[in-house]
Amino acid sequence: MICESSSLEDYLAESEYVDFSHASIRELAAKLASQSSNGIAYVQNAFEFVRDSVSHSWDIQSTRVTCNASDVLHYREGICYAKSNLLCALLRIHGMPAGFCYQRLTLGDTPDTGYVIHALNAVYIGELDRWIRLDARGNKQGVDAQFSLDGERLAFAIREAYEEVDYLVIYTAPRAETMETLRTHTDCRVMYASGLPEALL
Repeated sequence: MICESSSLEDYLAESEYVDFSHASIRELAAKLASQSSNGIAYVQNAFEFVRDSVSHSWDIQSTRVTCNASDVLHYREGICYAKSNLLCALLRIHGMPAGFCYQRLTLGDTPDTGYVIHALNAVYIGELDRWIRLDARGNKQGVDAQFSLDGERLAFAIREAYEEVDYLVIYTAPRAETMETLRTHTDCRVMYASGLPEALL
């Protein structure tokens, strides 16, 4: 993995999308911390909360579009772009550097269905002095993302034969094209089916 910034401080910043000062995020982070014996346990608890307690909007066929972390937590739903904002917020408020990673995947099972950009997170584990990637998209049949320190267990495996791409940069902020997608759509089902970016520019 390649860090966009050499400063870990840049991976702790608050923003419009990663609004971890919001009372609801502070409250949840405190609750998760009380259930965690150390920093690694906190990362796992935060990841599993976003993965399991926040629905993927497409999976539940919701029309709502959420974006910033506090809204995702309030409505308990969002697509991967939104859920990655929430996980990042929960990690950063606890002093754990976190960033954004992306994959280019087929929208369906084959290239003829088109391509979409998928978002996930990376977190710096100080105890291990390394970054790991986590995908809190939400599990379902055929998707089994897990917290793992022994090797990535992400939601999707890259199929190079289908021209899928694993972008190796850990970004300090969500990519503008992903946030613009959320900001300019009012129906999640329409957005997910035909409005997601196909590649990082």
